[in-house]
Amino acid sequence: MSKNNADTKSPEQNRDHVQALGRGLEVLKLFGRERRPLSVTEVATLSGITRTAARRLVLTLEYMGYLSYDGTAYAVRPAVLEIGDAYVLSSGLPAVVHPYLERLAEETQETVSLTVLHRDKIFYVDRVQADRVLTVAIVVGTSLPAYAVATGRVLLADRSDADIDKYLATVDAHSFTKATTIDAAELRAKILAAREQGWSLADEELTEGIRSIAVPVRDADGHAIAALNVSAQASRVSLDHMRGSILFALQRAAARISKDIAAV
Repeated sequence: MSKNNADTKSPEQNRDHVQALGRGLEVLKLFGRERRPLSVTEVATLSGITRTAARRLVLTLEYMGYLSYDGTAYAVRPAVLEIGDAYVLSSGLPAVVHPYLERLAEETQETVSLTVLHRDKIFYVDRVQADRVLTVAIVVGTSLPAYAVATGRVLLADRSDADIDKYLATVDAHSFTKATTIDAAELRAKILAAREQGWSLADEELTEGIRSIAVPVRDADGHAIAALNVSAQASRVSLDHMRGSILFALQRAAARISKDIAAV
């Protein structure tokens, strides 16, 4: 499996790291995590930087159109969507996959998603919502910890054993529901099971009442570059149905997507 050096080296180890740019991007991500306007003092405290540095960063981001100021706090502006669009528009993956998501959602009558793994989180890069409403607010751009979701486990499964062990040794796992798996040994077993069987199922581990099943999408070299996922209400869709017809539909769609990707 190939690795991007920028992902495997810390900023302190990478001679080409531009610290000011890194801090600016971290500030933008901070607004996403907090989901509210923030004052300069709050940005400084939450980022672990000086108030002077925080002020310079938010003023720069305001000047670039990414933040606005109402006299008391800074808030994110729609211009930040351009950053996310850069991935969606340049990768080509969502364009290839989206028609399959639509067909899969129609076939299963459930919500279907495409995610990618970056470091220790999965990111939703496309999603087709079923007519049935799920009790979880996920949109394109949402990120979640990989250990807690089926898509994360099938993508982690593509890593080497050593990388999986490193991930489990450093991840800060916490419970979202009473069913969330946070024990390192149990997580490792589930990740390796996903590697062996080619799919993973998370039963009410992220949100009570929601279960999901995922399979990897592979490139021409056989590497898992994304994961395809179907989510459904646990009260309405049984585990047998998830492991049966829904899994079959997922695997068939993933195989066709992988074939299309290899042909590009």
